[in-house]
Amino acid sequence: MSNDSVSKTVVVATLLCLVCSVIVSVAAVSLKPIQNENKLLDKQKNILAAAGLLKSGQSVKDAFSKIEVKLVNVSEGRFATQAELTELGVSDVSLYDQRKAAKTPGNNVAVPADMDIASIRSRAKYAAVYLYRNNEGGLDKIILPVHGYGLWSTLYGFIALEHDLNTVAGLGFYEHAETPGLGGEVDNPKWKGQWPGKQVYKSDGSAAINLKKGGVEVGRPQEVHQVDALAGASLTSRGVTNLVQFWMGNDGFGLFLDKIRSEGV
Repeated sequence: MSNDSVSKTVVVATLLCLVCSVIVSVAAVSLKPIQNENKLLDKQKNILAAAGLLKSGQSVKDAFSKIEVKLVNVSEGRFATQAELTELGVSDVSLYDQRKAAKTPGNNVAVPADMDIASIRSRAKYAAVYLYRNNEGGLDKIILPVHGYGLWSTLYGFIALEHDLNTVAGLGFYEHAETPGLGGEVDNPKWKGQWPGKQVYKSDGSAAINLKKGGVEVGRPQEVHQVDALAGASLTSRGVTNLVQFWMGNDGFGLFLDKIRSEGV
């Protein structure tokens, strides 16, 4: 067959595509376990970072080995039973995919528009929470997954609370597509450093923590509930306020946190 013939060109191109497809498929299959492991390690790293539990020189695996992972029935504010885990097909709670569940009919709950301040539309029926205990076995910190819409994207992250379930230990987002230098400043360590020590709830139990436009007014009673808003990013700031208040309220983890306060964990 002539090298200049159309038939030979088609045959060579077809064979080349097939060979490349096989190589890509084999690579994807063989590398998937490594990719899953790296994805899990990255998630664990973000959980630890939100709570300030990842120390310099310490491996993520070692640090996370002290974290207890539990699945929570969000609507009922309690830990999931073994029967519920079996029904969900969850044998390893640490591998539970809450984001996938939030989009899966039967595993999710629609959020009514008048309550959907975080603009998420639906949430998973069950959420994974992360407990860190002190040397005596008591609760030291709890890390909760949070998400909500900002300006351009849904922000996904974790908020960590101290043992009083009111004082913030830290906040961090691991995924978003907000504007670099504006809404993207949610990744700025200086801004994130304002969160520890802030109080989530007012004395009446309502979630009051928020981002203050123009900056926190030092010395005011509400200062304990406020963090500086992101300069030039009003909608992202409002989104962060809304998502934290949603997940700390009764439509999020509010009932669960109330139960822990009264019954312990």
